[in-house]
Amino acid sequence: MMMDQLNFPPRDSWQALCARPQSDQDAIDDAVNRVITSVRKQGDKALLEFTKRYDGVSINALKLEASVIDAAASALDSAVINAIEMAANNIRHFHESQCENVKYISTQPGVTCWRKSIPIERVGLYIPGGTAPLISTLLMLGLPAKIAGCKQIVVCTPPGKDGQIHPAIRFVARKIGVEEIYTVGGAQAIAAMAYGTESIQKVDKIFGPGNKYVTSAKQLVQQAGVAIDMPAGPSEVLIVADAQSQPEFVAADLLSQAEHGGDSMVMLLVVDEAGDASVFVDEVQKALKAQLDVLGRKEIAINALSNSKIVRLTNIQEAMDFSNLYAPEHLILANTHADAAAEMVINAGSVFIGPYACESAGDYASGTNHTLPTNGFARSYSGVSIDSFVKKITFQTITPSGLAIIGPAIETLARAEGLQAHANAVSIRLRNHFQRTHETQQNYSDACVE
Repeated sequence: MMMDQLNFPPRDSWQALCARPQSDQDAIDDAVNRVITSVRKQGDKALLEFTKRYDGVSINALKLEASVIDAAASALDSAVINAIEMAANNIRHFHESQCENVKYISTQPGVTCWRKSIPIERVGLYIPGGTAPLISTLLMLGLPAKIAGCKQIVVCTPPGKDGQIHPAIRFVARKIGVEEIYTVGGAQAIAAMAYGTESIQKVDKIFGPGNKYVTSAKQLVQQAGVAIDMPAGPSEVLIVADAQSQPEFVAADLLSQAEHGGDSMVMLLVVDEAGDASVFVDEVQKALKAQLDVLGRKEIAINALSNSKIVRLTNIQEAMDFSNLYAPEHLILANTHADAAAEMVINAGSVFIGPYACESAGDYASGTNHTLPTNGFARSYSGVSIDSFVKKITFQTITPSGLAIIGPAIETLARAEGLQAHANAVSIRLRNHFQRTHETQQNYSDACVE
């Protein structure tokens, strides 16, 4: 499978090149709306029926028993457990550093303001299963939720063909202290967490990636007032390279995203200032073919590569302008002087700098979060962090003398906007303060005379 190659396309063609593969969104939304309606009307019954229809298995209960979660470790190889331990430690360490201390700010004498992070009480985590159990996603969502202090964490994940939840998912849940795991996937899981059923309590915010149906469900429940982490669709990567980059590394990174799903998109930008990058591009194509031949998910990767491109550009400024227009979920800077290129990044979900910073590291164990905005939403959304699991509430205290300082400005601005009651709320207090101050001074004077 050869990736399509475009040589030095003009800027006015870049927008079209950045377009992601399109689905029939109206048809997807219609199908998902029917699922949501069924779950809202029939609750658990609908969830069980959809699990049989879409996952091909019949289950008797949605919630996993504690004993089933506890038994997971015995089904795992020690190497997997050790890998989970390392990843969890790094993810925890990085996300704990994001916790903020309260800062009290005196904007004027007697006027003190501060902001405090309050955890969202109930959060729902969607962990995709389907073609691969995303163990890492539970780490990436569950650990920040715990660190933030969320009181209730609900996990929904589809069953395997045996009707069971993968033991590694169960092990991670036990490790991070998640007790509610439900055997349900797809759009129906999003509906259950958004609106609640007999078994699954309604949550305040829903997190997690998924296929186009899950993404549609998240966006539809958001329109109905349920908070979500971000619009997140098929995974994607953009790599910036040049003739000095390692072809094998670049090919491996392209394939690491292509194997996610047939609708994933990968993009390679080759900086070719000297016009000598043709050999490098050929080597990347050869490496892709060689590495594809040994992949277990070869056909999935081939489908993804059919939507993907290699674009040659004349200099690093052009490459970074193209990248910022594309706004990739993952951006790998594998080019010469990658550090300098990193300073030019405006739009990206997560950035990997240098030949050894492979995107897989961020997916699993470096510590950063891999739940990131896709489909160009990196222009306005950030990836998941501690901030995703908290609300920022502002507080303030004002003394009488503090109000005396800022009160006249408040009165003036309120009257300028025609909001007399706003001005009165200050005026009444100031009159009360000045009257009490005057009385206190008068009493003091009288006492001195006596």
